[in-house]
Amino acid sequence: MILQIQNLTLQYPGKLLCRDLNLTVNRGECWAILGQNGCGKTTLIHALGGLRPADSGGAASVTLAGKAPQDWPRRELACKLGIMLQEEPGEFWGNVQEYVLLGRHPHVRNLFGWEAVDHDIALQAMERMELTALAQRPLVTLSGGERQRARIALLLAQSPQCYLLDEPLQHLDLRHQLFTMTLFRELALQGSAVMMVLHDITWASRYCDHVLMLFDNGRTLAGSTEEILSRSNLETLYQCNLEESGTGSARHFVPGMVTGV
Repeated sequence: MILQIQNLTLQYPGKLLCRDLNLTVNRGECWAILGQNGCGKTTLIHALGGLRPADSGGAASVTLAGKAPQDWPRRELACKLGIMLQEEPGEFWGNVQEYVLLGRHPHVRNLFGWEAVDHDIALQAMERMELTALAQRPLVTLSGGERQRARIALLLAQSPQCYLLDEPLQHLDLRHQLFTMTLFRELALQGSAVMMVLHDITWASRYCDHVLMLFDNGRTLAGSTEEILSRSNLETLYQCNLEESGTGSARHFVPGMVTGV
């Protein structure tokens, strides 16, 4: 067990996002968080990462490796938890390599700066995300997709035990979406825990072994992908008719035809 959520309730002004959520995320698991726009997916990522408090008083708790995120020293926390938000505050004016190297900061033990191993790990992360040719480019000159790949490379360099990812596929073309989903699935198989907000059901079906659904009324549903990812549950979740094809991890769900349009 790496992440445990107990009795978590989250609200936004005038709206209940989730009620009394209880969930255990183990190392080696890859979770998809699904739900309509505005249902609370981003707020949940913030709460799990210790970036905002729960709304259920003392009864609620979120623990990472046995302690609340805010109780870990910042450097130790960064060795255990990596967070990707939808938007990154501020601008970084250095180049791509310098940006990716920031992921090594929690692991630095030399007062004089980066060691050879830090540069090696950052280089490997850039190679994995196909950024080697862009290493000396200023980060601010990259396209949205290239910058997203740089953000993922920074997380790879950070090498945390648990990844919380808010729409990691945004801005990526289809090929790099495939690269990214393959990457995070591999990290889970190697012993990390991964929770990611997704909008494409196919990626969740193929690459995630667990699913958390956030419904519009604060209700949640969580469990194995095989159990939770059904046509009935998805139609309730997204409030539209779906057509299903395939079996197992090759299942596809697409919206049904809308008549009269």
